[in-house]
Amino acid sequence: MNDFVVDEATIFETPLVKLELDLSVDADVYGKVEWFNLHDAPYGGGSVKSRIAKEMLDGAEARGELDGDATVIEPTSGNTGSEVARLAAARGYDVEIVMPDNASGGKIDAVRDAGAEIHFVDADRGYDAVIERCEALIATDPDRYYRPNQYENPDNPGAHERTTAPEIWDATDGDVTHFVAGVGTGGTITGTGRGLTGLSDGAVEVVGFEPDEPLHAIDGLKFLKTGDHYHPDTYDESVLDRKVYVSTSTAYDRARELRDRYADRDPAVTDPGQHDPETIETRLRVDGQFVVGTSSGAGAQAVHRLDEADHLDDDSVVVFMLCDRGDKYADIPLWDAYLDVE
Repeated sequence: MNDFVVDEATIFETPLVKLELDLSVDADVYGKVEWFNLHDAPYGGGSVKSRIAKEMLDGAEARGELDGDATVIEPTSGNTGSEVARLAAARGYDVEIVMPDNASGGKIDAVRDAGAEIHFVDADRGYDAVIERCEALIATDPDRYYRPNQYENPDNPGAHERTTAPEIWDATDGDVTHFVAGVGTGGTITGTGRGLTGLSDGAVEVVGFEPDEPLHAIDGLKFLKTGDHYHPDTYDESVLDRKVYVSTSTAYDRARELRDRYADRDPAVTDPGQHDPETIETRLRVDGQFVVGTSSGAGAQAVHRLDEADHLDDDSVVVFMLCDRGDKYADIPLWDAYLDVE
């Protein structure tokens, strides 16, 4: 029996902070700080994927699809793998994670810390090869493995429709006008978009963003602009009102700007979620810096793209996801040059 322990009670109800971006209009822009999920976990805390890991495992157990004899296996670029590993290991399951060999060190360490076995795949083969390797492993012993399957499991977008959307709606007192999220599995944008569309009777504009080229370094996002890449079933593009594309360089630039802007002060916490002031004070920054992950920088750039296209005005209230903390990426190429995180 695995004795790994996490506090699942810290998942959901994450803080909302107000962010100052260099916009041409006085739109109010907020970030939802998702590393407060499993905030006590090492290697940068949890992430937005803590939500779906919990919901997928809960759903599988409730349906009788998953029991203690199974080995949980999942392909991932990093965050889903670490969160599935942490939660499944804490529930006593054996875990195997399939991931590209260029995944960030913080995410690899988090998976290993949970006691999970890692199967690395040559990153040069592309992410589709990671999924294919996972499927090949399952084929060797189908009765042994249970795959949550973040790319097809309706509990992925369902988690965000049930939790993220109402959290944002309540934290903004129903004033949110734009929701912005990146596309990896598509679960965040699809589920949260559906939820906010329902809560606002269609008034909230749902904006998804993707990398602008196949070879990018925005961790967790997928290039889906052309039809020759795997398109997750969990991604329902009909939920989107608009889509924008961002480059790796601008994503990193925006992350650096956030670090510099809040070098000597914290963003204003407009809703603490479930967290007390002491937790927020100790977990919002790392080594004295406000550093966000690569996809969070891309989210800030997506908001700038909306502003540049005159899709925002003084009455706009924009919320985007701060998916994880930046210290998870301190070892990846370009990161030191952009953020100088030790």
